[in-house]
Amino acid sequence: MLFAGAAIAIASLVAVVGGASAAPAAPTAFDPSSLAGVGDSSQVIVVTAKNSRTSYATVRAYERRADGTWRSVLGATPARIGYSGMVPASDRRQGTGKTPIGAFPIVTTFGRLANPGTEMPYVKFDRNDAWTYNPRSPSTYNLFQTANRSWRSFGSYVEWLWRYGSQYNYVAVMDYNLPKGEVRTGADGIRRAANPANTTKGGGIFLHVSNGKPTAGCIAIPQAQMAKVMRWLDPAKKPIVVVARP
Repeated sequence: MLFAGAAIAIASLVAVVGGASAAPAAPTAFDPSSLAGVGDSSQVIVVTAKNSRTSYATVRAYERRADGTWRSVLGATPARIGYSGMVPASDRRQGTGKTPIGAFPIVTTFGRLANPGTEMPYVKFDRNDAWTYNPRSPSTYNLFQTANRSWRSFGSYVEWLWRYGSQYNYVAVMDYNLPKGEVRTGADGIRRAANPANTTKGGGIFLHVSNGKPTAGCIAIPQAQMAKVMRWLDPAKKPIVVVARP
């Protein structure tokens, strides 16, 4: 299993939440570092669901103190995930509507609105910006694009970010199947990766604002909580999202 003792860990999460809002400064009884993949991260966002088929989930966030103890910074928050539930990241495929299970660092952020105060790299996108994942164009797969072009040849394999409305007011990009190594912007304005992502596994897996409906694989929470998370994120603390196996 991806998470040893996952059932115990998730039960501990539920037990902890009741006291988190009453005494947010107190160390939490749950230790996020017990989850696989957390490593030396000091900011951990944990996503749990009752089973692997539901599109309903709960998001909580924790920060590691200098003395090694953890404090809750975001109590139990209702979330929506993929319309087909979740699946181990190694088994996920494009177009299945599943949220990947695993640990995914947050590498950058963007949004339709102005920077809410995050210390992470942030881009306020416009009507021309897109996220591309066309399997027939591996070098552009799973990349943010700012080139002013139609992308019609990509068919359904492109997200026009502006068209997602308030869902993309604030977005944190999770390192799921992102290209590794250098990404260059060509003379045509298109960003291309020297070492492309896996074109069968899908992309554009984000933590973003919820519209109350299931996602195609992302994790979505209410805007007030998403704005709070954005302001809290600190690249020096290596923020990570852990989607726990039910």
